[in-house]
Amino acid sequence: MTLSDGAPYARSDAEATESSTLSLDDGAIHVDQDGPRDAPALLLIHGSASSTRSWDPLVPMLTRSHRVIRIDLLGHGRSAKPADRGYAIPDQARRAGTVLDRLGVTHAMVVGHSSGGAVATALAEERPDLVTALALINTGPSLDAFIAPESAAIDPSQWPPTDEQLRQFASTGFSRAGYQVPQELLDEVRAMTFHTLTSTMQATSEYLMQRALPDRLRGLGKPLLVIFGEDDRRWRSSSAADYRTVPGAEVELLPGLGHSPNLEDPPRTAARLLAFTAMHAVRAD
Repeated sequence: MTLSDGAPYARSDAEATESSTLSLDDGAIHVDQDGPRDAPALLLIHGSASSTRSWDPLVPMLTRSHRVIRIDLLGHGRSAKPADRGYAIPDQARRAGTVLDRLGVTHAMVVGHSSGGAVATALAEERPDLVTALALINTGPSLDAFIAPESAAIDPSQWPPTDEQLRQFASTGFSRAGYQVPQELLDEVRAMTFHTLTSTMQATSEYLMQRALPDRLRGLGKPLLVIFGEDDRRWRSSSAADYRTVPGAEVELLPGLGHSPNLEDPPRTAARLLAFTAMHAVRAD
């Protein structure tokens, strides 16, 4: 393991985040770690056109009781963005599992936001020994729940996009009045290639077309929490009820929030996650 920038970067709460880069067979993966290394492991997986930074406001509330691990999926953030590698959801899940193996993690609760929830599901499918519980935040259960955007997609000739184009592109990702997308998130989307942006989004559609997430989750027998911002403008929040077919699933709608509760209201999101993880945590061996 090598530090990506020679040293941990500092968070606003003055606690150090350990940032590193792991070299995998198909590209380098950026990893952030926070919290006690002997605490129960909690893996956070971001959605499409996002990165580890989308979890920044949530992390300080989770590290009191967890070893929090965040990764930039291949093609995103500070991870590699190769043009000749697969971005299918199972491939991304395999890489996430390899990262946990490299870090010596044998059991982890996994939280996925949006399409990151599909990666979390695939990881549980492929590595049931590794994943102890799942929490999905505004993860559409099937393509039937998708809300087609009114604005036109970014054209390849417009890449890299301007801040205004990115804000328009991201506008349906937030519903809380007055919320402003952090500049660092815009910058990290701009750092993606048009190929990685479109390939990773298409991969989610293909995974959902093959089989709806509740159907996949029913046979896994994993504790499941589903959180949905009630005012989501990308996935119908009423579709969260589809997950109730999974035995024991907990489903909660958060009024006043949209597609990104982890950014729009971190305290409320963290409180619900912590109540769930407290019941299902497995301490490090």
